Amino acid sequence: MSKIALVDDDRNILTSVAMTLEAEGFEVETYNDGQAALDAFNKKLPDMAVLDIKMPRMDGMDLLQRLRQKTTMPVIFLTSKDDEIDEVLGLRMGADDYVKKPFSQRLLVERIRALLRRQDAVSGEVVAETEDTKVMVRGELRMDPLRHSVAWKGKDVSLTVTEFLLLQALAQRPGFVKSRDQLMDVAYDDQVYVDDRTIDSHIKRLRKKMRTADPDFSAIETLYGIGYRYNEE
Repeated sequence: MSKIALVDDDRNILTSVAMTLEAEGFEVETYNDGQAALDAFNKKLPDMAVLDIKMPRMDGMDLLQRLRQKTTMPVIFLTSKDDEIDEVLGLRMGADDYVKKPFSQRLLVERIRALLRRQDAVSGEVVAETEDTKVMVRGELRMDPLRHSVAWKGKDVSLTVTEFLLLQALAQRPGFVKSRDQLMDVAYDDQVYVDDRTIDSHIKRLRKKMRTADPDFSAIETLYGIGYRYNEE
């Protein structure tokens, strides 16, 4: 049973979403501010967190920043209808997805399931070896899906599940272009709608992380109006 942490200062949202997730078979923990959640996470991490952005004591952005210092567990942001800046910033900081308030609880459940499936795909201990699970080496890049590990020029790089899957999809066929729609199919469940800016934000954050291992990293090329391509170096 997967454990989901809900962090929001709106008690109505906490109660209603928790009831929905528990009915779907999840174990749920609720917190009404970021500091309370962080204190609990420092003792034991859940399998996934759903975070509101605007909260007292510690907001969602601050909490996410602290979480990304020690874990790549999936994180979904809850944002207000017009908080486009918060959405983009949250993705750049390491959130895997966002849902706008007011939201369909069914949609939130589907996004949670999609992220957990991806997490299982890259961290499962007993998985048949396929093109998506075997160790892949492309020039200076080494990816091990079963251990969710990435190294560039021998230096480890910590990626979220979504970042890992995007890089894997691009690197599997060097020199071939992947459109944004194709990358959306890789990174998101087909029942979940995202726009181009979401994929672009993930790619920008992915490049930034790869440059922590190599400031001159340039293997991911943007083809404006078309998509992205991995060039083996």
